[in-house]
Amino acid sequence: MLQKLFGFDPAKHHVRTELMAGLTSFLTMAYILAVNPNIFSALADQGMDTSAVFTATVIASVIGTLVMAFYAKMPFGLAPGMGLNAFFVYTVCLTMGYTWQFALTAILLEGIIFILMSVTNIRTMIVNAIPVSMKASISVGIGLFIASLGLKNSGIIVENSATLITLGHINEGGALLCIIGLLLTAALLIYKVKGALLIGIFATTLIGIPMGQTHLDGIIGMPPDITPICMQFEWQNIFTLDMLMVVVTFLFIDMFDTIGTLIGVMGSANMIEKDGRIPGVNKALLADAIATTVGACIGTSTTTTYVESAAGVGEGGRTGLTAFSIAACFLIALFFAPFFLAIPSAATAPALIIVGLMMFTRVVHIDFNSYDEGLSCFITLFTMTMSSSISDGILQGIISYVVLNAIAKKWENLNPTIVILAILFILRYIFI
Repeated sequence: MLQKLFGFDPAKHHVRTELMAGLTSFLTMAYILAVNPNIFSALADQGMDTSAVFTATVIASVIGTLVMAFYAKMPFGLAPGMGLNAFFVYTVCLTMGYTWQFALTAILLEGIIFILMSVTNIRTMIVNAIPVSMKASISVGIGLFIASLGLKNSGIIVENSATLITLGHINEGGALLCIIGLLLTAALLIYKVKGALLIGIFATTLIGIPMGQTHLDGIIGMPPDITPICMQFEWQNIFTLDMLMVVVTFLFIDMFDTIGTLIGVMGSANMIEKDGRIPGVNKALLADAIATTVGACIGTSTTTTYVESAAGVGEGGRTGLTAFSIAACFLIALFFAPFFLAIPSAATAPALIIVGLMMFTRVVHIDFNSYDEGLSCFITLFTMTMSSSISDGILQGIISYVVLNAIAKKWENLNPTIVILAILFILRYIFI
């Protein structure tokens, strides 16, 4: 039964190992239960119910991970993606001025498009067309972006009119709490404590109580109602030019954020072959697309594969049974909403910084001594960080990769797919 459901081979795998691997992955990625509602709290004035976002986050994670377990049969967990949730809130809603209902409609539409692209193997072709070094730079760039988000959320880095950003008041408030949490989490990781990120968040949250940063009203409770954000779409705008522009933008960002994250996960799990191909990637991408579509229906941002799943792989998880274990843990967490919703952003910031470090480690796979390759990778990760846009980093990285290799006359490095992508990306910057 286990072999049929999860791809479990009794000769190679052990049930206890798979279940413990799932628990390990959950402990390293459960910070999203605190971070996602925290990010969406910026839309509270527009009627976005933060408590409901917590429930939607759990449900989207459970459904997406179960699809990964039963269909893709891979040991990865899914949850609303970091970076994509920030783009939803801070760019589409707060900067571009659209409602959160409008943004959810756009995610639903691009999720459906992604399902069609996954079924037709278009996304697999794109993943396999990206060079190995570029895949590494995508992971590194996303890591830097996530780390910078943690520094900003905690107040360690603040805006400055002269230098754009500068160091904040690190001897007080959220910034000081973040530094304490970062040192504590680092100590747990040094001593290889399982679930170091989640334990660090919990401990930092408790430390924040006497510091006035944490306001705890309870620990266990019934899950918040998702009715205020469930199936909240703006169908009247579905055929407008504004919707088309946002869907296309989400399409580019989601496609390459998802590809980038999946590359990061499988790369850290050593599941990428020497020629850069990823076995079974199409099923994983389809699971991701289904999770995104379902997530939009219940009221949360794009759901994607988490790089922290590599922690479970490191513990020996190799089958869908590991993913099933992750989904079960998320379901249990649903009844601890009061505690997760009380966690301040300063307590989750250390986890973001550490996750950024974990993803940054793939920088060793980039040959910076080769200008045609190294410069394009540098452009990728630097653009992601400075522009706070994962998709722009990938788009500009691929454009520069094609142009620089053409200049160097290294035609063997340019496959038709990546050349076509570069042309489309150039047109995207001209017309969108």
